[in-house]
Amino acid sequence: MDILKQPLITEKISAMNERGVYGFIVEKTAKKPEIKNAVEKTFGVKVVSIRTMRYAAKHKSRYTKAKVVSGFTNSFKKAIVEVADGEVIDFYGEV
Repeated sequence: MDILKQPLITEKISAMNERGVYGFIVEKTAKKPEIKNAVEKTFGVKVVSIRTMRYAAKHKSRYTKAKVVSGFTNSFKKAIVEVADGEVIDFYGEV
């Protein structure tokens, strides 16, 4: 099971990257120590703190020519990770 699914790349998180704070979409059942170990092992940085948030699925519907299509968005868990001073996670290093 892969703990880290994808990095969060939004305007707010990108502004926080300058202060050493990064965001990730993680597995729904992941605990804070598991997330810390995964980030330290994957990126080779020292993690100072972690904050997690769970987002529930939201009901969405739209009107088409044929009928009303309804469903749900995906639920997910987000982790905000703060690394030690002077350490950087480079998401675009290989691009």
